[in-house]
Amino acid sequence: MSTQVETTKAQEVAHKLVDLCREGKNVDAINELYDDNIVSLEPEGSPMGGKTVGKEAVLGSTNQWFSSVEEIHSVYISDPIVSGNFFACTMDIDATYKEHGRNEMSELCVFEVKNGKIVSSQFFYN
Repeated sequence: MSTQVETTKAQEVAHKLVDLCREGKNVDAINELYDDNIVSLEPEGSPMGGKTVGKEAVLGSTNQWFSSVEEIHSVYISDPIVSGNFFACTMDIDATYKEHGRNEMSELCVFEVKNGKIVSSQFFYN
């Protein structure tokens, strides 16, 4: 695939992911856009930390996170920045957690697209 075609496909996937997440449809985004063998990396030591492999495992982690939330006060997702078959966006979340109280988090999310599906994701936050 040419670089231009990869970039165009990555742009389509990036904008669809951001649109779905802005609508609160994170599970739909995973179901539609993630490859079955996705590799997802979260910072070591974080509650969601480590490596998750496979769409079903990522869905499980996502549902676990949602079940830990008492209330989401606000979410901001930036427009994606695309380069080749990679894209990045920022996500800011203000939420109250059932066991930890209210917390504001800002993260950088980096994704890789191959054959029209997200094959890897990595999240950076403190």
